[in-house]
Amino acid sequence: MQTHQYDVVIVGAGGAGMRAALESSGQVRTAVISKLYPTRSHTGAAQGGMCAALANVEEDNWEWHTFDTVKGGDYLVDQDAAEVMAKEAIEAVLDLERMGLPFNRTPEGKIDQRRFGGHTRNHGEAAVRRACYAADRTGHMILQTLYQNCIKQDVEFFNEFYVLDLIVDHDLSAGHVPDGETVNATGVVAYDLATGEIHIFQAKAIIFATGGAGKIFKTTSNAHTLTGDGMALAFRRGLPLEDMEFFQFHPTGLAGLGILLSEAARGEGGILRNGEGERFMERYAPTIKDLAPRDIVARSMANEVREGRGAGPNKDYVLLDLTHLEPAHIDAKLPDITEFARTYLGIEPYTEPIPVYPTAHYAMGGIPTNIVGEVLRNDTDIVNGLYAAGEVACVSVHGSNRLGTNSLLDINVFGKRAGRAAAAYAKTAEFRELPENAADRTIAQLEEMRERPDGERVSDVRTALQVTMDANAQVFRTHESLVQATDDIRALQARFKNVSVQDKGRMFNTDLLEALELGFLLDIAETVVLGALNRKESRGGHFREDFPDRDDANYMRHTMAYRRPLDGSEEATALAEASQGDITPENAFTHVSDFENYKVVLGSKPVVMTRYEPMERKY
Repeated sequence: MQTHQYDVVIVGAGGAGMRAALESSGQVRTAVISKLYPTRSHTGAAQGGMCAALANVEEDNWEWHTFDTVKGGDYLVDQDAAEVMAKEAIEAVLDLERMGLPFNRTPEGKIDQRRFGGHTRNHGEAAVRRACYAADRTGHMILQTLYQNCIKQDVEFFNEFYVLDLIVDHDLSAGHVPDGETVNATGVVAYDLATGEIHIFQAKAIIFATGGAGKIFKTTSNAHTLTGDGMALAFRRGLPLEDMEFFQFHPTGLAGLGILLSEAARGEGGILRNGEGERFMERYAPTIKDLAPRDIVARSMANEVREGRGAGPNKDYVLLDLTHLEPAHIDAKLPDITEFARTYLGIEPYTEPIPVYPTAHYAMGGIPTNIVGEVLRNDTDIVNGLYAAGEVACVSVHGSNRLGTNSLLDINVFGKRAGRAAAAYAKTAEFRELPENAADRTIAQLEEMRERPDGERVSDVRTALQVTMDANAQVFRTHESLVQATDDIRALQARFKNVSVQDKGRMFNTDLLEALELGFLLDIAETVVLGALNRKESRGGHFREDFPDRDDANYMRHTMAYRRPLDGSEEATALAEASQGDITPENAFTHVSDFENYKVVLGSKPVVMTRYEPMERKY
């Protein structure tokens, strides 16, 4: 076992992690740990653009961007965070331009901008051109640009290292922290894929930038590696997860596959049609039609299919029509997604509409943070030296539904903020002593999994999880479907105790690591369905057919899911009573496993309001 010491350790080498590294590495000694080679991170799959009110093409300003973000998130957005993001968006784009990112240009040589769903002028008057883009490869260009600049700045990378535990001096999952005591992050435990060796990274400050958890669903645009690692590790150490019930389903995944076709296609003039050839979005969002926010478009598509107006032999998808656009325009602005249609479906987008259906895309919830990236352990108190940014985090800039192109903006604005704050903290902090048994839990899990006799296969349990999540917790939800998903997940957690791996070796044992990732997925899926079961309303990406209306009186608040011991502690009782829903101290969700006995209780956190009062959400 090796031990390393760095001022700042960043877990994750996607856009948020590398943007943070650029800020911290110029000031303090910084390491980036990634389970992937950095340029394979999922940021590279983002296609459409990064928004900022540059006003290069049309009149625009940051206040309109803020309003669109708050309204798009169905008013569950923390408005102070939205203001920060919209204000700092302009500098974030210019930072990338100065780093060398090759944005598309207007004839005058300015950064070009295009329309995207939910982005409007003058508080909804009409769609506005706000998305800065590099064809339909914007995320790929951002990732390459950040990585090149990290190399230029001599950032230290530990590639193909899996972080499997967070070290804190008070394990909140074991109970309440005594009054007056602080909680401090001191390091992480990682597994070297190449050798199977355990490494401990001691740090003054740690930034989690590990991305999302889309693989809890079967139909998803997310890569195989998006298994909710960072969220689950924080949750297992007793830190809360915020608003996990809100998961975004992108409208235009390739039907049957989930591979993403960017919203940029609709931004460039693509039209959604049902099996009868009708432009059906005129019914659901008469003002901005196909450029409505993603939650509205995804539900509208699913509703067309449910009501029998789908396309194809089974009427189980709708069509994205680009045939009215000039081929030269398609080639210039949408080269990748049209090639996807040709490669995966055998469709020629010049002459044929493309079959599409909603695909699980983005987690609005995650590890709660404040606007500088500090991780919260409850409504107000922070964990000293622990930060999070990107999709793993919930600063609640997206509320219950993220607007397209706000994700690439989020990782740059809040990645930069987290890196800057972590470096400032590390300059004055001291290294805290690591416990002697810091890696014991990780080693015990690995060895127990290796030595387990033949049993359940990882792929079987993972598939069963994804099937129940697709069937019961996707675009439309009910009490009955969510109870079914909850029961299924509990049964799968019991089966997980019997999962065995065929590869008993130590070098490049991906079989073993996929088993550990399955444990993360089960934890995250549980928080998603429990939050959805407890929220008896429809808001943004969470739609309850049995409660189809938004209920501000009872649910204008963030959900906070906590993992707590089974001892009936006063803290767990108070959290459960604060949830104001079905979850009470008596029926809190209880688990008993080989390693830990615990229950999941739900609390709540107020939404930050500044200038925008909630109103009916129309487009």
